[in-house]
Amino acid sequence: MVLVAVLLFSADTQAISAQKAILMDATTGRVIYEQRADEESLIASTTKIMTALVVCQQCNVLDRVRIPKEAVGIEGSSMYLKPGEVLTVQELLYGLMLQSGNDAAVALAIYAGGTVEGFAQMMNDKARSLGLENTHFENPNGLDAPDHHSTARDLAVLAAYAMADPIFQKTVSTKQIKIGDRYLTNHNKLLWRVDGAEGVKTGFTKAAGRILVSSAQRDGRRLVCVTINAPDDWNDHAELLERGFCDYTVKSILSDGDVLGYRPVVGGAAAKVALIAQGGFSYALAEGEVPEIRLDSTEFLYAPVTEGADAGVAYVMLGDTVIGKVPLIYGQTVEQEEEIKKSIWERWFGG
Repeated sequence: MVLVAVLLFSADTQAISAQKAILMDATTGRVIYEQRADEESLIASTTKIMTALVVCQQCNVLDRVRIPKEAVGIEGSSMYLKPGEVLTVQELLYGLMLQSGNDAAVALAIYAGGTVEGFAQMMNDKARSLGLENTHFENPNGLDAPDHHSTARDLAVLAAYAMADPIFQKTVSTKQIKIGDRYLTNHNKLLWRVDGAEGVKTGFTKAAGRILVSSAQRDGRRLVCVTINAPDDWNDHAELLERGFCDYTVKSILSDGDVLGYRPVVGGAAAKVALIAQGGFSYALAEGEVPEIRLDSTEFLYAPVTEGADAGVAYVMLGDTVIGKVPLIYGQTVEQEEEIKKSIWERWFGG
C-alpha cells in the first residue's frame, strides 16, 4: 500500500501563469508542486474527463449509438453530429476528447444515463467514490453552471485514476483520427511538444479561463499536471512536467526478501528472529531525500515462532510522513526451549 507524501519543489510561483495549479505523481499520489490547489473553480471542458471515464466503465465501446435530436446543435465546441446518424461509443469518445464535442458529450450521456440529468448523477456518484470532496457536476460537457465546479487537486486525482483505464488512455493519447468523413485532431498541443505526453484534456470558457489537465509518462513513471486560469498553460505544463521528471528520480528503497531487523524471542531455542520484507518498494526522490524504515512497536515475542508467519509491517517514512508500507514475515521457525516445555508439563501434571 502506498500513501501520499507532499513535498513542494522550490519553484518560483511567478514563473507560471496559472492562478491555481498542481503537479502530482500519478502512481504514489505525491504532490510535487501546488498553488491554491483546493480552491473551487469552474472547469469548462475538463469536465469531459469524468464523462469519458464513466462511459468507459459503463458501456461497451463497440456499441452503436443512434444520435438523438437532443444531442444536435449544442452550443460551443462540436463534432457536428446529425440526428439519426449512427456512431460507436468509441467514435463518440474520440469526438468528445479530441474535438471536445459538447454534442458528443450529450449523446454519450443520454446513451449511458438515459437523460443528461441521470448521467450527471452518475458522474457525481463516481466523484464521491473517488473522494473528490470539492467537485460537483451538473452536465457532461462543462458549460458554465452555478453548481458545476472542481479544484486542481480533485482534477489531478481524477485524471490519475482515469489514465489507468486502457480505453480512456488510448483515446486521450490519440493525436489524429478519421471517423467517417470527419478528421479529428487532438487539441492537446503537449502531445507534440513534451516527451512522453499522453493527454488529457483542454478546457475554456470566458468565465473559467484557460484550463488544462495533462499527463506524461517516462520510464514507467506518470505525472499529472493541472492548471486553472492559466493564460500560458502550454508553457506552464511543459515547465512543470520537465522539472517533475528531472528533479525526482525513482529509487529502490526496499527489495523483496530484505532483512529489515530482528525481534527478540522469549523462551525460544533462538534468541531472536529476522523480519523479512515481503515485496519491494520504490519511490521518486529529490536529491538529498533519504527515507527511513520504521518497524512497529512490538518489542519481543514468545516462542514458538513460525517461519513465514505475518510479522506486521515496515513503514517507509520521509520526514514525518508515511510514504509506503511493506508487509513483514518471520524469517525462520523458533521452537520453544525443551526446559520450558518440561517445566510446563511438570506444573500441569505434577512431575
